Amino acid sequence: MVSEAVGVAFDAALISMHLAATAAMVGLIWFVQVVHYPLFEAVGRAEFVSYETAHRFRTAIVVGPLMAAEALTAGLLVLTPPTGVGRGLPLAGVGVLAVVHLSTVCQQVPRHAELSRGYDESAHRRLVRSNWIRTVGWSARCVIAVVMVLVAS
Repeated sequence: MVSEAVGVAFDAALISMHLAATAAMVGLIWFVQVVHYPLFEAVGRAEFVSYETAHRFRTAIVVGPLMAAEALTAGLLVLTPPTGVGRGLPLAGVGVLAVVHLSTVCQQVPRHAELSRGYDESAHRRLVRSNWIRTVGWSARCVIAVVMVLVAS
């Protein structure tokens, strides 16, 4: 009985932490997509390199811990899915997370590297356009996380 109660409490805590980290990333990515990235073009050209440098540093402080918590809890959900959830939903979530991280490494990081040398309209346009992959991906992950919460016993 006690070990079952501990297991239920662990499942509830894990799935709650996962949903919280994912939901935080969803809110953040929508803000970045709709407000923050489009406003890059409004930064003065003379100040843009220092702005981009500060943006990258400050963003890492915010998203680093959230992305780590999300990835850790996503992995744990695959390894020890809560009762009623099975492995399908956690695996789907990890698959979408892989796409999000691949987009980050292959699309957004190179665009930010280009922009760190100075504002470039083409690089900025590609950054905003390619960031939709992450925006849609994290949104889909949030739906998956909510479904896991709903089906967990």
